[in-house]
Amino acid sequence: MGMSANVSSGDGEDGGYRPMAEINITPMVDVMLVLLIIFMVAAPLMVTGVPIELPKTTAAKLGQSKKPMVVTLTADGQFQIRNEFVSREALVPRLREIRALEGDAVVYVRADKKNPYGEVMDLLGQVGQSGFGRVSLLSQQPNAGGGTPAAGAVPPPATPAPGP
Repeated sequence: MGMSANVSSGDGEDGGYRPMAEINITPMVDVMLVLLIIFMVAAPLMVTGVPIELPKTTAAKLGQSKKPMVVTLTADGQFQIRNEFVSREALVPRLREIRALEGDAVVYVRADKKNPYGEVMDLLGQVGQSGFGRVSLLSQQPNAGGGTPAAGAVPPPATPAPGP
């Protein structure tokens, strides 16, 4: 357990030279620190950009904001698209009409918890028949304070409960 020196007896033609098998990481650390400083200085410049004055135009905006497509099944079995009540027979034609006017969008489906599961699945099938491919179900998270949510507010989707 003593200290070993990198010296040999001098026999042979290498004259006691043995290659050192250690890696000097000091230059690598220096390069990495320089790169870190460069990125720390350059990152805020990439986000903010260069201030410029944009030209004015009369062209219409491409991404016009649309009202969300919400289909509701009330507790008494009535169907509502946004704020318009429709009959069961008129639901698919009305959804197809809206899709032809506004294009494909996400349809948010809300249903009262008193409705049977089969009626909610039937509503989802009718939304699919109308041509909408992206459907999201809305639910309400329980309030910690026990109060009721604000009227007219669309609650965020509930998070799934952890498994057993």
